Amino acid sequence: MSTDPDDDLTTIRVDQFYPHPPAKVWRALTEPSLLAQWQMPGAADFRLRVGHRYRMTSVPRPHSKFSGVVDVEVLAYDAERMLCVRWRDADPANPADWTLTWTLEQEGRGTRLFLVHDGFDPDDPAQMMARKIMDGGWRSHVLRVLGADARPARVRRTPGL
Repeated sequence: MSTDPDDDLTTIRVDQFYPHPPAKVWRALTEPSLLAQWQMPGAADFRLRVGHRYRMTSVPRPHSKFSGVVDVEVLAYDAERMLCVRWRDADPANPADWTLTWTLEQEGRGTRLFLVHDGFDPDDPAQMMARKIMDGGWRSHVLRVLGADARPARVRRTPGL
């Protein structure tokens, strides 16, 4: 039996280190104005409240059966430590029903952020295509942008001041 997490086709697992304290990374995950910068349009409607629901939109991707609309529900959270949300495609013809769990662990002066994106059906070719697309997106784009949102704001200096 293999213990390699990459062999689990039902789940995407990613971890990323950020040289920022957990509070700053948490803000990038939960502050609506920051979410809107790295997630799909509609993320600005996020509220850190269990049971809160909102809708995000993106470009439809027919080859993965993605309608372009995601219904999101906040399932659980532990401030500055864990956030768990459910993503479901708004089109009932698409069986996509995923759980995303973000876990933050302080590591030195920074934060190790773990993402577990769970619920892919390995017997569904469209779900495997969605998994491939999302895995690449989480690793190459989203976590990089999220890290930029966690950076402290730069102070603009006016010459002569």
